[in-house]
Amino acid sequence: MKQKIAITALASISPLGKTSEAIWQNYLSNKTLISTKEFNGQSQFIATIPIEIRTELETLRASDTKYKALDETVLLAILVSREAIKNAGWKEGDDFGINIGSSRGATQLFEKYHQEFLETGRTSTLTSPTTTLGNISSWVAHDLKNNGPEISHSITCSTALHAILNAVAWLQSGMATKFLVGGSEAPLTAFTLAQMQALKIYAKEASEFPCRAFDLNKTKNSMVLGEAAAVACLELGEHENALAYIEGIGYATDDIEHNISISDEANCFQKSMKMALQNTNLEEVDAIVMHAPGTLKGDTSEYKAIQKVFGKTLPMLTTNKWKVGHTFGASGMLNLELAILMLQHNQFVEVPFAEKQTSRKNICKVLINAVGFGGNAVSILLSK
Repeated sequence: MKQKIAITALASISPLGKTSEAIWQNYLSNKTLISTKEFNGQSQFIATIPIEIRTELETLRASDTKYKALDETVLLAILVSREAIKNAGWKEGDDFGINIGSSRGATQLFEKYHQEFLETGRTSTLTSPTTTLGNISSWVAHDLKNNGPEISHSITCSTALHAILNAVAWLQSGMATKFLVGGSEAPLTAFTLAQMQALKIYAKEASEFPCRAFDLNKTKNSMVLGEAAAVACLELGEHENALAYIEGIGYATDDIEHNISISDEANCFQKSMKMALQNTNLEEVDAIVMHAPGTLKGDTSEYKAIQKVFGKTLPMLTTNKWKVGHTFGASGMLNLELAILMLQHNQFVEVPFAEKQTSRKNICKVLINAVGFGGNAVSILLSK
């Protein structure tokens, strides 16, 4: 990194809530936010945003005739983006870039329009413009009236952290001074859940914690889907209102062994973590927010990669998917949010059923991991 990059604001909507106070209090509780809902006659584990926030989504949808046809991924992104730029002190019409991605995109609308096509042989005029991949960033740009570039992408579950990588490149090149980055995902549909079931990675057993993310002794896959949107405001250099600083970035892709899995020792994570930490003493890293999706292969391979990089003296390890589920393209930004909250409160948030770890007196540097299908890993190092 040529220069540190400040995170001057972060906003999210997730099962944790939307205010930093509510989100932190939910993290301090050892209760999961995963519940059940019926899809196609079957009860499934999911993690949903609170009812009062869904009401805000519908209010936003009704506020502008152009917003009535938008997918929830877009509406979620608009709400969090408004909050983020307000907290950062940015204004409508400012020069800043936007890069908000999604793993699935407008999956709710796409499924709705496809079903209509199957039934009638025709589809709505707005089908194409409201289901394209660039739909999220372009509508956020329209809403915020920014004067910078707008970019969308999908790199499965590491999408949000790839947005950070892209913004860092723009900022350090001098092509931009501010960037809004993140991910938005509304994947709780019958078809998406059926896809996860087909992969045989979804949670089935009812218990206090349906998703056993970072339980290295589990014997069954336990991934659960959640919905969320989260964005951060990035600015070059030091700022008085900085929540945290990006000190290192890393990325790598595994040689594909299987379409949905990573290597046994997550070689991609080993490479991405080493890249992010190349100018850092490993003993200075106090905690890692793991990707840890709750699958047998995903959790254990990432843990092995961390052992390979850090040796016997590991940082404190945690994940949030046991609480909020896997939010696909938004998950990396929720990891970033958890890291920032732990830095701010100087308090580690542990996984209640995981083995106890050696605690650190202070939390000054936190590493964040994310990876998607095919092993496209990203690691981001944050500091106070």
